[in-house]
Amino acid sequence: MGKNLYVGNMSYDTTQSKLQELFGAHGEVVSVNIITDGFTGRPRGFAFVEMATEEASSAAIAALNGQEVDGRTLTVNEARPRASRGDSRGGDRDGSRRRRDY
Repeated sequence: MGKNLYVGNMSYDTTQSKLQELFGAHGEVVSVNIITDGFTGRPRGFAFVEMATEEASSAAIAALNGQEVDGRTLTVNEARPRASRGDSRGGDRDGSRRRRDY
């Protein structure tokens, strides 16, 4: 199984097809996800690229980390697992929903 890679310091002009082409030169690309701002829809300057194999992931990191693309020097490394954001249903930190009398 491949790895999910973090691609940072991207130009706002870098497209999904450009990343597909860059990373595809080093192995099969499973997916490309450019992160966008939820309100404006504009790119936030980073993306995640999933490669099909460990070898492709390693080759892409070695070749593309520090490479200049669209006027910016890319940061490419293994993505860290997403941190838990907790329960979004409200309540106290311990998960209780006790009534407060102020």
